[in-house]
Amino acid sequence: MAATGGCVAFSTVVRSCQLTPAPSSGNLRPNPSQRQFAVSSESQFTTTVRGETKRTFGENGIFKEKHKEEAREGVTKERQKNPYELELERNESDEDRSRKSLKDYFEESKDLIRSEGGGGGGPPRWFSPLDCGSRLDDSPLLLYLPGIDGVGLGLIMHHQSLGEIFDIWCLHIPVKDRTSFTDLVKLVEQTVRSENCHSPNRPIYLVGESLGACLALAVAVRNPDIDLSLILANPGTSFEKSQLQPLIPLLGIIPVQYQLSLSYMLSSMTGDPLRMAMDKVMKGLTLQQTAEGLLKDVAAMSSYVYVLANILPEDTLLWKLKMLKSASAFANSRLHAVKAQTLLLTSGRDQLLPSEDEGKRLHRALPKCEIRRFNDNGHYLFLLSPIVQEDGVDLVTVIKGASFYRRGKCRDYVFDYIPPTPSEFKNICESNRLFMRATSPVMLSTLEDGKIVKGLAGIPSEGPVLFIGYHMLLGYELVPMVMNILLERNILMRGMAHPMMFMRKKEGNLPELSSFDTYRIMGAVPVSGTNLYKLLSSKAHVLLYPGGLREACHRKGEQYKLIWPEQSEFVRMAARFGAKIVPFGVAGEDDFGEIVFDYDDQMKIPFVKDFIKSLSEEADTVRSGLNSEVNQDIHSPVVLPKFPGRFYYYFGKPIETEGRMSELRDRDNAHELYMQVKLEVEKCLAFLQEKRESDPYRNLLARLAYQSTHGFDSEVPTFEL
Repeated sequence: MAATGGCVAFSTVVRSCQLTPAPSSGNLRPNPSQRQFAVSSESQFTTTVRGETKRTFGENGIFKEKHKEEAREGVTKERQKNPYELELERNESDEDRSRKSLKDYFEESKDLIRSEGGGGGGPPRWFSPLDCGSRLDDSPLLLYLPGIDGVGLGLIMHHQSLGEIFDIWCLHIPVKDRTSFTDLVKLVEQTVRSENCHSPNRPIYLVGESLGACLALAVAVRNPDIDLSLILANPGTSFEKSQLQPLIPLLGIIPVQYQLSLSYMLSSMTGDPLRMAMDKVMKGLTLQQTAEGLLKDVAAMSSYVYVLANILPEDTLLWKLKMLKSASAFANSRLHAVKAQTLLLTSGRDQLLPSEDEGKRLHRALPKCEIRRFNDNGHYLFLLSPIVQEDGVDLVTVIKGASFYRRGKCRDYVFDYIPPTPSEFKNICESNRLFMRATSPVMLSTLEDGKIVKGLAGIPSEGPVLFIGYHMLLGYELVPMVMNILLERNILMRGMAHPMMFMRKKEGNLPELSSFDTYRIMGAVPVSGTNLYKLLSSKAHVLLYPGGLREACHRKGEQYKLIWPEQSEFVRMAARFGAKIVPFGVAGEDDFGEIVFDYDDQMKIPFVKDFIKSLSEEADTVRSGLNSEVNQDIHSPVVLPKFPGRFYYYFGKPIETEGRMSELRDRDNAHELYMQVKLEVEKCLAFLQEKRESDPYRNLLARLAYQSTHGFDSEVPTFEL
C-alpha cells in the first residue's frame, strides 16, 4: 500500500525495522539500533517492511515438529517431562520477555510527544507499530481509535499478538491538536472508504475505547454499506452519567482540581495497590517481595503523573472532556442506525464511566451485538500495572473466543479459525486442573495390528480423521479428552458442536454465549454438513457425536445407550475424503453423578414444559424432520453429584474409508458401515465397563493416597491390559 504524505519516524529503543517512506517524504534514515513507528503526517499511511515469515502452527496442533524434537532432547533422566509441556514453558517464557507493561506505555508516549515537534503540534495521523508479528495471509485491517489520551498506544500490550492476525493502524492525536469530533469522524471515514475501495472483500475492524468507541459508532452510522466490525471497550456513550462530567466546569477555575483529575485517571490505570498487594501474597510471594514491588511501583507512579501531565495538560484535558461530551451525544442520537457487527467489552470496576450498566443498554440497543464482561477490571481495559499483568485482558483471546475474527465477508468457522497459543492452552489447562485430578482420566487406544495399548499411540497422526463416539452425560468427557490428545499427540480435535454455542435466534434464558468461549478457542464449529466437508477437506481431526444433545442429556436408565439416527450419517462424507473413522467409548459418568429429574419428568410439569419450549425456540435445531427419538428440546437434567469417580477412554482400531467412495455411494453399503461403527463404539463401552472393575484406583480416595506419596502431578496406575 503506497503512501502519499510526508513521513515522520517516532523512535523508541528496542529493535530495528525497515521503513518504506512515501514518495514525497525525502530520504529518511532511521537509526538501525532503534525501533520505529511509521507515521504519516498528512493522515496517509506508509507501508512497513517486515519479515513476512508465514505463521505456522503445525498441521493439526499448536506445536511445531522441530520444537517437539528440541523438547525431547531437553528432557533429562532425573526429571522426565512431557515434551509438549516443555514447549509450552518455552513459549510462555518467550511471551513474558516480549510482553509490554504500563511503564512501556508511558515511556513510548514520551517519545511520541517529543517527536511531535514544537510541543505537540500537527494534525491527527496514523501509525503502524513495528513490534507486530508477521501477519497471516489476507489479514483484515484493524484501526485503533484511542480514548481521551489520544496517544494511540492503548493496545501496546497487544501489538505483537494482534499483529499476527491483523494489519494494525493506530490513530495518534497530538497534544496541541484541536480537531473537532466531527472532523475526526471524517478523517477516519476517509481512511475507511479508501481502504474499502482498495480491498473491498477485506473487513475493517474499528477498535475504540471511551472516546474512540463513540468515534467508531459514528463512522459505522455514516458508512452502513462498508463491511465494518466494531470492538468497543467501555464506550464513552455513558458520559452524561459519569464522574467525569463535573470536571468540565471545575477545570480552569480550581487549579488543584487538575492534579486531582490526573491522579484519579492514573489510579484507574494502575488499579488498587492494596488489592494488588494482597493478590501477590495470595499467589505465594513473600511480604518482603511484595513490599519491594510496591515501593518500585510507587516510585514509578510519580513519573507516570509527570508523563500524564504532558499527555493531558490542563487545556487539553478540558478540550478532550468537552469533546467526549459532544461525542457521547452524537453517538447516542444515532445508535438506532448502527448496523455493524459489534463486540462490547465492559469493566465491572470502571471508576471513570458506568460501563457495566452502559454495556447492558448498548447490548439491547444494537442489533448485531455481543458482550463480554470483565468484572475485576478498571476503565483502561487494555492497560494494566505490571503488578497485575497476569489478570489482564488478552484482546486476541477475546476475539477468538467470541468467534469475532474473519478475513472475508462472512465468518468461516473452519478457515478463519486460529489455533490456541501456548499461553491460551496453558490457561485452559490451569482452569481445569482440579477437574482433571478428580477424574484422573485413563487413555487407551488400538494399534494397527489390533493391540490395545495405554496412551494414544493408536490415533492416526495424519488427517483427515473422524472420531465417532458416545456423548457422556452433559458432555463431561470433552475436556480431558481434548486436552490429553493435544498434550500427548499434538493433535487438535475440531469438535462439531450444537449451534446454540455460536448464535441465537433471540435473547432469552439460555446461558450467555461467553460461557462457550473456551470451546470456540479450542476449535469447536457449528455442526453442519458444510462445516464437516470443510474440515475433512483440510485434513483435520474431527470430533462428531451422532447422538448429539439427545445422548448428552439422556434420561434415567439410558447410561451407555447409543441414541443415534436410524439413517446413516457421516459415512459417505468420510469416504469422499478417505478419512479414517476412529470409534471410541467413554465410561465413568455413573461414578460422577446420577440423573434424578430427567426430560420426561420435567415435561409433566406445565410451567417447566413451557420454559423448555421457550429455550428451544432461542437456538437453531440440529436435525429437522427426524424422529422424536433423536430430536431433543434444550434442557438440563437435574443431576445428583456423587463421589467423583474415574474417567476411562478407549479409542478403537481406525476404520479405513480410502478407496471406498464408489462402494459407499450405495445407501445399503453406507448404512452397513454406519452400523459397523456403531457396533464398534458399543464394544468400546462394554470393554471399559468390564475392565474398570479391576482398577485398584477407581475410587478417588485411593488415587489421592497414591498421589500423596508420588506427587499430585504423577500419573495414577490403572488396570492391567
